[in-house]
Amino acid sequence: MELKKSGINTLCTHYGELEDPIYKGAVSPLYMSTSYAFEDVAVKRYPRYFNTPNQVALAKKIAALEHCEASLIFGSGMAAVSTAMLAFLSAGDHVVLQKTLYGGTYNFVVEELARFGISYTFTKGLAPNDFEAALQDNTKVIYIETPSNPLLTITDLKAVGVIAKKAGIVSMIDNTFASPVNQNPADFGIDVIIHSATKYMGGHSDICAGAVAASQAHIDQVFRLAKNFGGSLSDYTVWLLERSIKTMGIRVKAQNENAMEMATYLEAHPEVSKVYYPGLKSHPDHELAAAQMSGFGGMLSFELREGLNASAFQKALQLIKPSMSLAGIESTLLSPTLTSHALLSPEERKHQGIADGLIRFSVGIEEVDALQLDIDQAIKSLL
Repeated sequence: MELKKSGINTLCTHYGELEDPIYKGAVSPLYMSTSYAFEDVAVKRYPRYFNTPNQVALAKKIAALEHCEASLIFGSGMAAVSTAMLAFLSAGDHVVLQKTLYGGTYNFVVEELARFGISYTFTKGLAPNDFEAALQDNTKVIYIETPSNPLLTITDLKAVGVIAKKAGIVSMIDNTFASPVNQNPADFGIDVIIHSATKYMGGHSDICAGAVAASQAHIDQVFRLAKNFGGSLSDYTVWLLERSIKTMGIRVKAQNENAMEMATYLEAHPEVSKVYYPGLKSHPDHELAAAQMSGFGGMLSFELREGLNASAFQKALQLIKPSMSLAGIESTLLSPTLTSHALLSPEERKHQGIADGLIRFSVGIEEVDALQLDIDQAIKSLL
């Protein structure tokens, strides 16, 4: 049976499983060893080489989910981002990055790349000509994020893929907000797909991990640096992540549905001034999102009307948790200016369009009625 063609839930559940040859258990066995034989073996296994049994099995699952040949699993999303980027950049090279990015990625670029002799340019906008205009003779990488964190902007995957291939450079994407359930950038010509697996792949707010998926040739290049940086993940967490991915398809689809309902509700709320969600027809990139995504995701952002304090609102919530991360089965929200984008200066946040009162909302799997009641009571407490 060709599992790769069997649908997202079958892939999540079965592809890349390890068989239990002794006891025939229903789930992958966990190999906790950090030391393996080196004589008379086909593969010398070592955790830092990303090739223990559980690492290899999970890498196959993630690669299949992203329609790629291979993948690697890292200790965090930023370990995946930094290793992937530096694998294709050397002193004297240049990278083009889109205007709106996760704060951790932005900080890595502006705080670290110059020390390696690597220059960078942030695009003025997200249109294809903005990326072309930023290219230089020494550009080696185009890096994008769509939907973006925290404003849910959408970048044209196919256009960026064409631009990169025409220039003979590598295209990369942070696909965390979409997840493989909603978007497969490789189908649109993007070379390297990166995830904070802490988020939708983990899905329960109890795992920290990252992943990179690409062609075997590109993964080989990432591996050459990764084995020296040492950002591998413990096999116990690898096993937990494989377990969590089994339910990713049904979790994310439920979150898609809830987020659409919550975005529609918030857009009509008299105390909410703005909602950012690509599933709304009012979103400027709605048609593009519909063309390259199979679902609009569980993430949205919104702003309360002027005069309502975003911090006081979050403290008044009783069900939705003010929390640092995202994409768990529980609904959470946060202020990007105090968390994900806190290290950016006010000027840098303004450049990205991130208002001080912006609230990022990660919609979980609870009943929508309960989420709406919680938001209503929290807003009423401010009036």
